[in-house]
Amino acid sequence: MSTVMDLFFTHSATTHGITVRVAPRYLPEQSDPHGHRFVWSYHVRLENHSNDIVQLLRRHWFITDGEGRVSEVEGEGVVGEQPVIPPGGSFDYVSGCPLPTPRGSMAGRYHMDGPDGGFDVLIPGFALVRPSAGTE
Repeated sequence: MSTVMDLFFTHSATTHGITVRVAPRYLPEQSDPHGHRFVWSYHVRLENHSNDIVQLLRRHWFITDGEGRVSEVEGEGVVGEQPVIPPGGSFDYVSGCPLPTPRGSMAGRYHMDGPDGGFDVLIPGFALVRPSAGTE
């Protein structure tokens, strides 16, 4: 049975008790198809279903455009933060991704720290598709 959360966050993955949920959204008001600029936002929720306090230290994204070109984006934290998430807690953020094509995809991982050391958490892959891009 689907929950409201499943309807909003269309992609999810759980690794080491940490669930990552993602909801991408095309932003026509920030896009310029004639200038080959297509922009999406993505809302991410990290949920800590483990028994330990964890901290998100780093992100590593693989962004693929519609022509198969892959860009890697790595850095500390997310949106300027390295959130600490207690057991049963969650952290939400929204960010964006521009592409030169009307479709693409994103996937990656977060590097977390817990009481037993560092570990990676999967960010589920998700498509970035301009709604009217069916035949482009």
